[in-house]
Amino acid sequence: MGSLTDVPGVRVGQVHKIGAGWLTGVTVVLPPPGTVGSVDVQGGGPATHETDALDPTSLVSQVDAVVLTGGSAYGLASAAGVQRWCEENGRGFAVPGGVVPIVPAAAIFDLGRGGDFSARPTPEMGYAAAVAAAAEMEGHDVERGNVGAGTGALIGRTFKGGVGTASATLEGGVVVGALAVVNALGLPLVEHSVVEEAVVEPVETRGRDFGKLNLQGLNTTLVVVATNAVLDVAECKRTAAASHAGIARALNPSHTLADGDTVFCLATGGVALDRSDETARQISLVTLQSAAADVVRLAILDGVASAEPVSTPAGDYGAYGG
Repeated sequence: MGSLTDVPGVRVGQVHKIGAGWLTGVTVVLPPPGTVGSVDVQGGGPATHETDALDPTSLVSQVDAVVLTGGSAYGLASAAGVQRWCEENGRGFAVPGGVVPIVPAAAIFDLGRGGDFSARPTPEMGYAAAVAAAAEMEGHDVERGNVGAGTGALIGRTFKGGVGTASATLEGGVVVGALAVVNALGLPLVEHSVVEEAVVEPVETRGRDFGKLNLQGLNTTLVVVATNAVLDVAECKRTAAASHAGIARALNPSHTLADGDTVFCLATGGVALDRSDETARQISLVTLQSAAADVVRLAILDGVASAEPVSTPAGDYGAYGG
């Protein structure tokens, strides 16, 4: 199934706290310098930081790190720690006197799931996750399940969610990877026991009683898509938008008013797409974006399959299909 770190130069660092009221964490995606990025938000209840800076009409085009965090809007403070690490290492938008790191972030709601509403990610946890990412080797394994920002994640407000990842390699050496933090209102569209690449059996979802779901706006699926292709900011934006199809294929319902579904897209620029004429350009982009949606779907299913049950003072959360 692969992972996000199959994209050359991309590293992932994760920290979390469990016990004594804690059930939360931070995941940092650290791309190589010069990576271009954008974002697309299609959920109705997002908690985000610095996403406006990634608009194709804005000044900057490069992303220094992406932060996925628990703690809802409080957890966005963890991005400050990642910015501090980037500044210390000279990564950022050059300005007179120094650099300004471009570190967008998005959060899931997991407040109180460990038993203490005030136990939420801090700048120090963000810094530690950035240090962990930088210390990893090229192509390292990515931890899945109850780790990082997926530590306190749930699906359907009942079952344990978590971190998942997947990748695909296209003709010409283009690699597309995805990492997902699954904290969704909806439930998977495939059986938990058959979450394997190219072996997924559909289940009946018609008749699901959405009225029984707890629509509190406390849900979100966060995704980072990365590729080694050369893309500009507008193409990253379009790829992020197309990648949301993977969320819809994996979860039902998705993109609701009660979700903050957000997809970041990073392009490291190592492999040029075929742009010999306009038809070739369009085919190249459509192929890449289709693959991005596919790996997002697989990353979400991987996150659900990798999640393990937990019990805290706030409740017992079982594994989906377990």
